[in-house]
Amino acid sequence: MTDYVFAETKGAPGAPLIFTFHGTGGSETQFHALASQILPEAHVVSPRGDVSEGGMARYFRRTGEGVYDMADLARRTDAMATFLLEAKNRVGADRVIALGYSNGANIAASVAFSHPEIFTDLALMHPLIPWDPAPQPGLIGARILITAGERDPICPAPLTHGFSRYLSAQGAGVIEHWHPGGHEIVQSEVDALQAFMTGH
Repeated sequence: MTDYVFAETKGAPGAPLIFTFHGTGGSETQFHALASQILPEAHVVSPRGDVSEGGMARYFRRTGEGVYDMADLARRTDAMATFLLEAKNRVGADRVIALGYSNGANIAASVAFSHPEIFTDLALMHPLIPWDPAPQPGLIGARILITAGERDPICPAPLTHGFSRYLSAQGAGVIEHWHPGGHEIVQSEVDALQAFMTGH
């Protein structure tokens, strides 16, 4: 198996598989319990980012706020996809959900751009995709939730709207949830997340 530190909770046979991805400075525990609370029977796998930025765990390198090392992102996207596919094949779930926040949302989205067959659903909280992804017909029919803050200084609203339009243009079913604040996660986002994950 690809060499990530990760948390795992085994679920019921036939239950969904949830992958959780933390934000910068988080860990494999950041959303692991939340996923189990929302879907108690689910299998949950939470990898820890293997890049250190000033001692904070991340999933890929960047050279500044919102400036990504694209070559590193490509390498680490492939490595993450390998890890996720191994876990997906081991569990054998039909419904596979990505739950990511900030840097975690970005790696989940990057995996979906290149390996759209891995996830059926993506819950992306405060994503920042500051490049133009290539068309990806494999995203047709994917269920995607985007949550964001209207005054998020890290993930500007125009970029989030552009990302949402891109996903819709690929044929994904996109739901947006906005709150009036910034980069923090608020209760209304958690409520939207629960509604998204418990629905089909």
